[in-house]
Amino acid sequence: MNNHTESLHTSERAKSWLPNLTANSAIARLGMLMAMGLLFAAPCARAETTVATADSDFILAAAQGGMTEVKLGELAAQKGTRDDVKAFGQMMVKDHTAINGDLKTLAAKKGVTLPDSLDAKHEGMVDKLTALAGSEFDDAYIAAMIKGHKKDAKAFKAESAATQDADVKSFLDKSIPVVEGHLKHISAMQK
Repeated sequence: MNNHTESLHTSERAKSWLPNLTANSAIARLGMLMAMGLLFAAPCARAETTVATADSDFILAAAQGGMTEVKLGELAAQKGTRDDVKAFGQMMVKDHTAINGDLKTLAAKKGVTLPDSLDAKHEGMVDKLTALAGSEFDDAYIAAMIKGHKKDAKAFKAESAATQDADVKSFLDKSIPVVEGHLKHISAMQK
């Protein structure tokens, strides 16, 4: 090859290399800017979804209570001997499945991971009622529902008064009347 041909090849390689370098540099700069944007945006995104410890604790406790209400409602619908106990159990399944769905949505929005099974305390309540039959079951179920709904109504109202989170407050404002309605209904069933 002569010097002129070598110069042309070198010149052509430089010409093809230069746009690639410029393009790669632009892509690299764009990538860096995007990465920096994500780093700065991530804390902001987390700040919108964080939840106070008290609110998180409430959400977790409400999840356990809600799952327990559904399980006990299913049990009452199957084992209850009184028609009103069976009907109340069915209402618990329906209403608490809806509340649990709202709670699941709230928890996901706030970054709280809900349990998918009952803890030992709540499983023990289910086991205790499962072992009963007849009117003994009906009476124990009614007593457990009154006690549980009194406790839940008090906890929901306390959380509503204490929370600073608008989403948690909205969930509570929607749920408290349902819990109070259940308490009134089950209290009227007690003999």
